[in-house]
Amino acid sequence: MMKHSVRSSYFMFTGLVQALGEVEQCDRYQIAIRCPEIRNRLAIGDSVAVNGVCLTVAKISSSGFIADVSPETLSRTNLQDRSSKYVNLETALAVGDKLGGHFVSGHIDGLGTLRDRQLQGGSWAIAFDAPLEVAKYIVFKGSIAVNGISLTVSQCSDSGDRFSVAVIPHTYESTNLKYLSLGDKINLEADMIGKYVEKFLRYPETASNKQESMLQAITPEFLTEHGW
Repeated sequence: MMKHSVRSSYFMFTGLVQALGEVEQCDRYQIAIRCPEIRNRLAIGDSVAVNGVCLTVAKISSSGFIADVSPETLSRTNLQDRSSKYVNLETALAVGDKLGGHFVSGHIDGLGTLRDRQLQGGSWAIAFDAPLEVAKYIVFKGSIAVNGISLTVSQCSDSGDRFSVAVIPHTYESTNLKYLSLGDKINLEADMIGKYVEKFLRYPETASNKQESMLQAITPEFLTEHGW
């Protein structure tokens, strides 16, 4: 009998793509992905970033895996794009894994659009448009996940709604960036640090009050009562 893995409710990725998967089927409830490169490393219950979207393995197939998807997920990501045959795959971080990219949660903030792509000196300069809800977090030399790929912003407009990244040949050939056409939709996840900074700046008084209340609640008696 196959044992189902038990996981916590929160997973992290680094944006370093481990394999290209091929979408064999996608409907309103499930997506089937062919991925022989990582298939033997997967177990039911594992989390996999599919084009940057955190999905849970519901079934292991002969060639890959099947994951459940919701209408909400499909409506907010490019997994609904039937013309997108190849998807970037990354398994969730395990204790002791190297952190080679940046922290990626697998929660898509918005859909961007491929605007331009130019080969420059052996590398690719790729430009995207970003919706306003993501643009506010995009900064020069900051991190951004594009279809689950950890990239560094090389140029951006003042508002962040237009930005470019420099992609080395290895990344370009190992991901689905090479299959994108101008105008294609891409999944964007902004650097989570920027989201926390924004919240602290937006609600400084509330955050300060809560922190003060928390510190007041932590007393020697409280620690003793809870086994410290």
